[in-house]
Order: sequence, then C-alpha cells, then structure tokens
Amino acid sequence: MLGDIYLTYLVSGAIILVCILISAWASARVHRTYRKYSAMPTAANWTGSDAARMLLERGGAAHVQVVRGRGRLTDNFDPRTMSVTLSESTYGATSVAAVAVAAHEVGHVMQREEGYALYRLRSFLVPVTNIGTMLALPLVVVGIILEWVLATTEIGNAVVFIGVCLYGLSTLFTLVTLPVELNASRRAKAMLAETGVLTTREEQRAAAKVLSAAAMTYFASLLISLLYFLRFLLYVLAFSRRGKD
Repeated sequence: MLGDIYLTYLVSGAIILVCILISAWASARVHRTYRKYSAMPTAANWTGSDAARMLLERGGAAHVQVVRGRGRLTDNFDPRTMSVTLSESTYGATSVAAVAVAAHEVGHVMQREEGYALYRLRSFLVPVTNIGTMLALPLVVVGIILEWVLATTEIGNAVVFIGVCLYGLSTLFTLVTLPVELNASRRAKAMLAETGVLTTREEQRAAAKVLSAAAMTYFASLLISLLYFLRFLLYVLAFSRRGKD
C-alpha cells in the first residue's frame, strides 16, 4: 500500500518536472524566434496595427477594432468586445515578427466571421471547461468519501468518474485549441502573401518561422495538459484504492 502511494508521488513529481521542462523549452523558442525577427523590418514598412486594420478591412471585418495593449506577446482577439488587442511589441512595430503576430490574430477574426466549426466549438468549451475544472476535484473527493462510507462502491465510483471526466475537459479544450491556432497561422501566412504586406520570399519565410514557433507552444500545452490529466488520474486511482483497502 505505502509502496503504491510513494510510487504515485514519484511518478507525479516526474510528470511535473517534465511539464516544467517542456513549458520552458516552448517559451524560450518562441521568444528567441520573435526576438530574432523583431529585428527584421518589413520592406513595405507596415506596422502591426496598420497590417491588422488593412487585413480586417479586406476580409470584410472593418467593424473589429484594433487597440493597443500592454506587455509583450499578449496579443489576442476578444469576440466579446470585437477587438484585436496588439501588445506594445506588436502594435507600432514595423518588423516581420510584428505583422506575423498581428495577422495571426486577424486569422481568428476570420474564423469567427466565417463560422469555422472548431473555433465555434472552442468558444463553446470555454465556460464549460471553466465550470468543469472547478467542480472536478470536489466531485472526486466526494466520490472517494462515498466509497469509504457506503457498503457499495457503485455510487462513489460514478461520482469519481464524473469528476475525472470534468477534469478532462481542460485537455479536450487544448486538443481543440491546437487546430484552431494552426488554422489561424495558415490564414495569416496566406493573407500576408496575397496582400503584399510581405513582399519577399525571405520575409515570408521569416514570418512562417515566427508562426511555427508560436504553434510549438500549443503543441506543448496539449502535451502538458495530457500529462497533468494523467497525474490527476494517478492520484484518483491511488486514493480510491487506499479507501478500499
């Protein structure tokens, strides 16, 4: 029994360490790539904000505002306010990295305007995932307690199973997010090439590298989410067995 618990903690600790390393690697890569191509000005001298506004207008989404935000790489599209927020490192910068990031956010706008199925699914999952992850741990604890105090484990197991499924919603969310982000990047590359924002092959390749590095963070997020789900499941199984013994 004690051996199983110690093994669970050991495996859990290893999972956390792996998650930290993956997160650090993905973050370092995107920042290194962004920093490199932030020093590469666009031949046409487009700023991130100018490129975003032009792409929105060409895409029939001129009603979406482009506003300045704070920080670095905090760019986002908020469908509630219908605004694209570009960070200080993107808004007024004339670099290839800046326009690539701005175009990526416009890609999300286009997904919403066109009713892209996975984008709509991700939007639906946001509140569901928030509620699910909040209820997951309490339900698992209640289920394990019920297993301890009741003569039958059927009810307790059912409650634990619901809790595990609710926790798994966060992993489902990251799984759906990955293709949504990849699709936004593909749209960004196409828009930048078609509109002449990036006029040379060198600029287009540089923008592709920026967007690919950013995509790695979403691959990393999915892997980390899967590992954390495994860690959560290990704890549930360990404590559930402990209650039965």
